Amino acid sequence: MASFEGRDLISIRDLSRADIEAILDKARAMSDIPAEERRVLLRGKTMASLFFEPSTRTRTSFNAAMRNLGGWVEGFADPKTSSVSKMESLWDTIKIYDGYGYSVFVIRHPLKGAARLASDAAKAPVINAGDGANQHPTQTLLDLYTIQETQGRIDGLRVGMVGDLAHGRTVHSLTQALLKFKGVDLYFVSSRALKMPGHLVDKCRARSEGVCEEVSRIEEVIGDVDILYMTRVQKERFGGDQALYEKVKNIYRLSSDMLVGVRENLKVLHPLPRVDEIATDVDNTPYAYYFQQARNGLRIRETLLALLTGALT
Repeated sequence: MASFEGRDLISIRDLSRADIEAILDKARAMSDIPAEERRVLLRGKTMASLFFEPSTRTRTSFNAAMRNLGGWVEGFADPKTSSVSKMESLWDTIKIYDGYGYSVFVIRHPLKGAARLASDAAKAPVINAGDGANQHPTQTLLDLYTIQETQGRIDGLRVGMVGDLAHGRTVHSLTQALLKFKGVDLYFVSSRALKMPGHLVDKCRARSEGVCEEVSRIEEVIGDVDILYMTRVQKERFGGDQALYEKVKNIYRLSSDMLVGVRENLKVLHPLPRVDEIATDVDNTPYAYYFQQARNGLRIRETLLALLTGALT
């Protein structure tokens, strides 16, 4: 296995299938490391947690992962508390933090490409915790971990993605990752205004194996898929076109009555937070797996922090 020490994680495109499988294998193996050894893996290491955009699960799980492994966390969850409020550039902010000797950066930013810029500015490895509607590679890795955990494999599965496929960085990253595996059938469920970007649909259709279909109703695919990946309509990505948001915000909603006759192995996933797109009556069905999915983020992020800092090989 190639070493991950010192590498940046900016886009799922930067990882080969072998890289992805190695990370998932390491994440599963983390539970075999004695607790007393895990608690000191990152002793003496410090993570710069720089969140220029709101986050609950990603920021909290990264912070918890670092502390669980004996490391230290500094940074900000609100850019108004930093010199960004004084018009400092992202480049300068990263250069300043890098000069203080941080071991690893975790950055979320509303602009596409911000994490790549940060990686150019920093000597320490940078992990992209989401850059606008572009990429969210750590979410993708925990999604893949969850898919493999629930289905026993990734090759040959049928995956439906539902909702805001135009703005959802999680579905963009997940699609790119699934295209690295064999014979995965992908069904994109959205309205015309929320369609998956054309370049990703084109890549999906260019494969030699695996179905790629765009449909407009959940009912068209729910009986055939192994994974149903729900997403919220992202109000913050609509800018000044709030009229369009109001028109499409409630267009997709999954309720328990829609799960009659689905595959026994079906699992419903969601990157969270949910708004109204999954009714709470789904929570008590055997198909709901989104809360377990969120918990898997802690294990994946512990693994990534340990690999990129060289604490785990």
